[in-house]
Amino acid sequence: MNNEVLHLVIVGHVDHGKSTVIGRLLCDTNSLPLGKLDSLKKQCKLNSKAFEYAFLLDALKDEQSQGITIDTARVFFQSLKRKYLILDAPGHIEFLKNMVSGAAKAEAALLVIDALEGVQENTKRHAYILSLLGVKQIAVVINKMDLVDYKEDRFHSLVKEMTQFLKELGLQAQSFIPISAFHGENLVESSSKMPWYKAYSILEQLDQFEANQALETLDFRLPVQDVYKFTNYGDQDRLIVGQILSGQLSINDEVHFYPSGKKTRVKSIPDYPNQQKSFGKTGESIAFSMSEQIYIKRGEVAVKQGQTPPLVSSTILVNLFYMGKKPIGLGSSFDLKSMTQKVTATIIEIKSIFDSSNLSTKTNQEIVENSIVECIIDLSEPIAFDSHQSHPLSSRFVVVMDYEICGGGVIKEGVKSEKSDQIEKKLIRNLKWENSQITRLDRSKKYGQAPTLIIVTGPKDSGKKPLAKLLETKLFEMGKFVYFLGIGNVLYGVDADIKDGEDNRSEHIRRYFEVLNLLLNSGLIVITTAIDLTQKELNQLKTQLSDTKTIEVYMGQNEQVLDSALYKFCDRDFVKQSEEIIKQITC
Repeated sequence: MNNEVLHLVIVGHVDHGKSTVIGRLLCDTNSLPLGKLDSLKKQCKLNSKAFEYAFLLDALKDEQSQGITIDTARVFFQSLKRKYLILDAPGHIEFLKNMVSGAAKAEAALLVIDALEGVQENTKRHAYILSLLGVKQIAVVINKMDLVDYKEDRFHSLVKEMTQFLKELGLQAQSFIPISAFHGENLVESSSKMPWYKAYSILEQLDQFEANQALETLDFRLPVQDVYKFTNYGDQDRLIVGQILSGQLSINDEVHFYPSGKKTRVKSIPDYPNQQKSFGKTGESIAFSMSEQIYIKRGEVAVKQGQTPPLVSSTILVNLFYMGKKPIGLGSSFDLKSMTQKVTATIIEIKSIFDSSNLSTKTNQEIVENSIVECIIDLSEPIAFDSHQSHPLSSRFVVVMDYEICGGGVIKEGVKSEKSDQIEKKLIRNLKWENSQITRLDRSKKYGQAPTLIIVTGPKDSGKKPLAKLLETKLFEMGKFVYFLGIGNVLYGVDADIKDGEDNRSEHIRRYFEVLNLLLNSGLIVITTAIDLTQKELNQLKTQLSDTKTIEVYMGQNEQVLDSALYKFCDRDFVKQSEEIIKQITC
């Protein structure tokens, strides 16, 4: 047996025997603690209660008294091939949130159906959620065959029904297995009670599923969890930390980061306390140092050069399973977390709503609890992701509202938007960028300042330039490395070949932002003025300079023009205003 672990979720309608399947598997594979089974049987006898294998899973008092699985149980068992981490998901509709939590990290699933009761609402609902979460390895287990006298025609009737339903979801079961979990038929070994069935037992089918080894064949993905720097012993290296979702990483590999598009090489892979590794593999949490000390932050996704990069977009098409109590709809906003990325998301289009409480498709625009929604979401900034067809682990996300997880789903694809071209150009620029041997951190340490952009906007003659130039003078007198850039310097210089007019404004703005980027990359504090930059244009600037501190100042009477401005000044008290801004820079 190797050391790999396969994450398996077991789902299905309430009382169809999911926990019994697991309990019997634990017994028949000798995976129970010594004396556990006898102890439970003795306890049941003392309480005049018939023993059930499900009691091995249902440890909570409420579960014992009600006879249902409330939480998602997590247990290990093993075959001769490998270990399994099994997630027993609740069947009741009230606990769908727990079911989704259980299935979120699953690599494979068993969908359990009672042979007597047949396909129920939650059977279809759970199959739909498996499809939503991108779980492709599925076996359908027809349980309680003893209650239908092990009849072959009943088995094939259910196989036909579920095959058609799964096909509508884009799923295909790898096998259909008739069993009696309580009597142990077809769990570990073939059953003599069903001689008409010649295929795999449950255990044999589980060993056919692919575990992390399949992920190792996929392109490398490492979401950046954090960036560490240890200076006690004079070590200046910054360490990128995260868990490898797929593939492997070796010393000297060239690594690109998304969504920023920055790049470096792997210098070392420390293995603490004082060892070094030559490579890291799928499932491992590692740290690695960089040959070029670029600025990277939490949320970036590391990818090896030469492999297929992830998609990058700020507008995405998703399948969302919503579990919040409060209805939402068009324009609703929430936090979206994918891997280690966290952004604000807003629903801008609803394509369809599937109500999992009654299995109907709705045409209205209200999203209520337990709805499954195909919708387009606009993000506050670009994220990196893969489509769930190509890479399920890096396509999943959760939705957070009021500090609670209230949904989750998978990203189907990126959607073209007004920001798409800008995002693509930024990626190309950063991937082609020639990094200096003097890093951004070196400059910050040398200059005693972080590169900062102070952008002053507002209508004509509102006092933008006097404030900006006074601010530049004061910072210079304080010993800061500072530069004032008026937008006219760009318009009549870099932009001299572009005609004036609204049609060319986007190109004027793009070049203006690129000049700012060059100045900030040199480590300066840059103060710039522009007439009435819109909120949309400022959001573009933030996308362009996502890792730079930006202070927005609006001068003028109309305070609604720039909603995100940190400062909104209506008068011309430049001395007082400059002092306020300097405090913000030096704090």
